[in-house]
This record gives sequence, C-alpha cells and structure tokens, in this order.
Amino acid sequence: MSSDAPAACAALAGVRVLDLTQFEAGPSTTQALAWLGAEVVKVEPPGGEQSRATSAEEPGMDSPYFLLLNANKLSVTCNLKHEKGRALVRELIAKSDVFIENFGPGTIERLGFGYDEVRKINPRIIYAQIKGFTPDGPYANYLSFDMIAQAVGGAMSTNGDADGRPLRSGATLADTGSGLHCVIGILAALYQRQFTGRGQRIEIVMQEVVANMCRISYAAQAQLGKAAHRNGNQSLINSTSPSEAYPCKGGGPNDYCFIYSSRATNRHWERLLEVMGRQDLIGDPRYTDPVTRFEYHEEIDAMISAWTRQHDKREVMRLLGEAGVAAGAVFDTDDLVNDPNLRARDTMVTVKHAKRGDFVMPGWPVKMTDSHVQAQCAPPLGRDTEEVLGRILGRSASQIEELRREKAI
Repeated sequence: MSSDAPAACAALAGVRVLDLTQFEAGPSTTQALAWLGAEVVKVEPPGGEQSRATSAEEPGMDSPYFLLLNANKLSVTCNLKHEKGRALVRELIAKSDVFIENFGPGTIERLGFGYDEVRKINPRIIYAQIKGFTPDGPYANYLSFDMIAQAVGGAMSTNGDADGRPLRSGATLADTGSGLHCVIGILAALYQRQFTGRGQRIEIVMQEVVANMCRISYAAQAQLGKAAHRNGNQSLINSTSPSEAYPCKGGGPNDYCFIYSSRATNRHWERLLEVMGRQDLIGDPRYTDPVTRFEYHEEIDAMISAWTRQHDKREVMRLLGEAGVAAGAVFDTDDLVNDPNLRARDTMVTVKHAKRGDFVMPGWPVKMTDSHVQAQCAPPLGRDTEEVLGRILGRSASQIEELRREKAI
C-alpha cells in the first residue's frame, strides 16, 4: 500500500487510486473505492473532466451528474498533452496502488499509459480498464455508453411489453454495473497481491457485464429453446401470476404497487386472496398452481387491480407485506430522497457544495461494522492540486507555480 497510509480505520485506508476516468462507468468504480476509504486522486485536464459540464444549468457550475459520481475524491489538474503533465502522472503511478481508466478505444495507449508502460513504472500496480467491447472482437474500436451496452448485452431484448419495442432500463445497468464489477476485480487483485507481490491488469467489458447481469434470461432460453422474449412485468419464463405493477388510489404516474407470487409455492397466492377477501377462490382449479394461474393472468390482473385501486400504494404494500406476500410500492426519486429511514441510514446523504449549497444524493449502500467513511461532496476542479503535488510528490509551492505557468497543470 502507499507509504503514507493514514491511521484511519476505513477498510481501504492506505490504498491510493489514480483515477483517469470520465462519465459514469469509471467514476462509479473509483467513488465506491473512495467510500471504502481509499485515497482517490482524480486526474482532470485543466478544463475539467467532461461530465462536470454535462447538463449543468449554467457555465462554470458543476453538474448534478458529476456530483453524483465523484464524491470523496481529490481533484488534480494535469495536462496530459504536455510532457511535464504526463511526467507528473508517471510519478503518481509510482506512488499508487491502483490505476484506472475508461477512455475511448486506444486513447490511453496514445497518451503513453498503456498497461505495459505503466507496469514498468510500478510492477505492483493494479491496472483496471473499462471498455464497451472486447479488445480482440469485431467491435473493438466502437464507442459505447450505458444504453449501447444494454442493447448489445441482451438487457433491452427482454425489457418492454411483448408487442412493443425493446426498452432500456432506467437504472444504468451497464455503467454502474461495470463499475461495481470492476471494484470486485480490484479488491480481489489487491488481496492476491499480498501473496504474489505483483500487480495485474483487470479488463471489464460493458457488453459482457450486461450479459452477466441477465443470467436468468438464459433460463428462459434453455426452457423455450429460443431467445428469451419481452414479457412486460410478467415472469420471463411464463410460470406464475400475479407478477405485475397494479394501479393504486391516486392515479399519479407512480401510484402503483408491484405484486408477485412465487413460482415455488401457492402460499403467497392464497394469502393474497385472503387479504382481498376472496377466500372463495382458494382451491379454484383455474388457480391451482403457479403455471396454471399464468394461463389466466389477464383476469387475475383485472381482479387485483379492482382491489388495489381502493388503496394507496403504501397501504397496499403494508397490507400485503404484513400478510407475507411480496409487494413493493413504486417509489420515485422524490419518495426515496425524503424517506426518513433511508436518510437515517445514510443511504441518502446531504453534502455541501460551494455553489449549490445542500445537495442530496445516494450514499454508499454497503454497511460495515468496522469501516465507515463520511460522504463528502465531489471536489471543485483542481482543488487538491497543491496538496497532492506537495504531499505525495514533494513539490514546493514555487515548483507548483512554475508548472501552472507552463500550463502543465
């Protein structure tokens, strides 16, 4: 680990991460490592990482997009088109445990920081890359974003109504999903390094991550003998009912509650009938088991909808949850940021931004008894340049000023 490891008790205290990432897939990786206690040095060009300005309301204002993905990091400016800027990065590589990038295909190599070059500087470094497609495949040079990876990884083919177009998920499965897969690889490599003394390269391909996250779709293919199909909110393998988001009192766009009956048993179905006051249907041959019920799912959905419309979504969830039936109200982002339990658990946190003031964002959802890192707002551009170059690389104030005059930082 880095030689100036702090005495803090966070899980990754003493691990230094050199972050050359942009947008979401890479920054979500390094943010997770920062929340686990690593020192993450985010290297940005003098104008700032591209996502600082993405959807910003006004020039010079850090965008919500950037703030949501770069909490708890240090920001250093280095001009990678300037030899002295690249020299600073090489020095930081020598003093880091992890190097990560997710630039477009070939970019990092053109800058002189491909894996072979980086490991010459630091053989112990964990070198991680996130790309859209396999580097040895036919799409190696193609650009990719979250929705592209959802398309080519199989997620969109199973998302949407059976007679409708494929839809991407509102969750950024490919970007943050790739980031979390990358975190797993980095943590495993850091553990392995304790025994081998060597670093290694970690390759994350967004298309492959999405395919991995769609594993259950392949159960449908195995059973049906053909590609898994879109089926709305119904089970992909057509083997149970209910499985739907049912409209609730209020009539708003998110006044729904999802109700699901397990494919493994009839108990949930019978409990649901009892809550709705339809005990007369217990034992009805049309609903005798999950597979048979699916044949009648349209009439079942109509019956349940008539009941759910009499109650708001939270009441439906409460009544069914207390009865032992799987049910989840459709909570929107406003519901979640104002949820008192999530706020108390720091699942939703408030950080302070210099211009925005209080900014509410999701915190780190992994709760650990012996490791806790307080959420801090994403840093202003270059805020930590002097500290990092001074503390880590030993530069004096005059040397840093000279680098700034030369536009190396």
